[in-house]
Amino acid sequence: MQVEIKVPQLSESVSEATLGTWHKKAGEAVTEGDNLIDIETDKVVLELPAIKSGMLTKLLKNDGDKVVSNETIALLEVNEESTADLITQPNVKEKQSVSLPASPKQAATDHCMRDDALPAVKVGSIQLADATSRSMVGERIEQRIPMTRIRQRIAERLLQSQQNAAILTTFNEVNMLPVIELRNRHREAFEKKHGVKLGFMSFFVKAALIALNKFPVVNASVDGTDIVYHGYYDIGVAISTERGLSVPVIRDAHKLSLADIEKKIIDFSIRARDGKVTLEELTGGTFSISNGGVFGSMLSTPIINPPQSAILGVHATQDRPVAENGQVVIRPMNYLALSYDHRIVDGRDAVLFLASIKEALEHPEEALLDL
Repeated sequence: MQVEIKVPQLSESVSEATLGTWHKKAGEAVTEGDNLIDIETDKVVLELPAIKSGMLTKLLKNDGDKVVSNETIALLEVNEESTADLITQPNVKEKQSVSLPASPKQAATDHCMRDDALPAVKVGSIQLADATSRSMVGERIEQRIPMTRIRQRIAERLLQSQQNAAILTTFNEVNMLPVIELRNRHREAFEKKHGVKLGFMSFFVKAALIALNKFPVVNASVDGTDIVYHGYYDIGVAISTERGLSVPVIRDAHKLSLADIEKKIIDFSIRARDGKVTLEELTGGTFSISNGGVFGSMLSTPIINPPQSAILGVHATQDRPVAENGQVVIRPMNYLALSYDHRIVDGRDAVLFLASIKEALEHPEEALLDL
């Protein structure tokens, strides 16, 4: 019996999708659960598995074609006795999620690009991805590759963020020695009690929450000519994976202990690595923290995730000479950056907000550890 392979039902905010590369060719046998093709929207990349074992008899759509919900894209020949439950939708898997500057209803975009999935072509000594067009003059090679739908979305939102907000960045430095000493002093007791290792990111989250409580406008957003003040704190935390950057959101972070925040970050890190962070977990967020320090970044100016009004950039902690009480001493210093929307956040509030984070990190309270 021949059955139709259809595009799954896309979300209401997605009008169309783009087909990736077919993993099976017409005439090939497939096994139930095999990923037939990746379907890319501007928010996620979905795997479309075979709903039954059989033979893929015909491809109705080609790589790169635009498709819509429930559109038939291929035909599958299956055994008569295995067709009883074919009326159900395939178990579509969310393969990659996006999480960077996003729409007002979605604090998402992930740098999980599929460009690295393109088949490689070697020209001379240079390895190129499969391209729509290539040109070569002597040994000066160029290639032209269409942006993926997700990359187009990222480009659109990055421009939107810069064009629709008055973005400024202020900086400060923080002596991380008190946090390092506190962490070393209580690391074993913390792990024994809570079953999770004590990292550094949770301290930055807690310090940001203290500052956000003092300066609620930094946790606010712009909606037309209104300022929307949020009575909750949903913190997006950047997590790097082989697929790229993912920014899942810690909901109601102000209600969580340091241990709970650590558990959330670890859980997100594991699932982001496996591509299992859901779109819902990437949606929203009232404030974000980006940690370029894991790559050794000394300083950067992070871009705001609209409609948020600010983002904190954390960088590498390195030993540096600083002046203390008239003496030059070596301290583990970290440069912090706060990019903010000057339409609603005044410079005074931005500077004091960052100073509040500095104060919290340089004078951490043992109560934060919940010992």
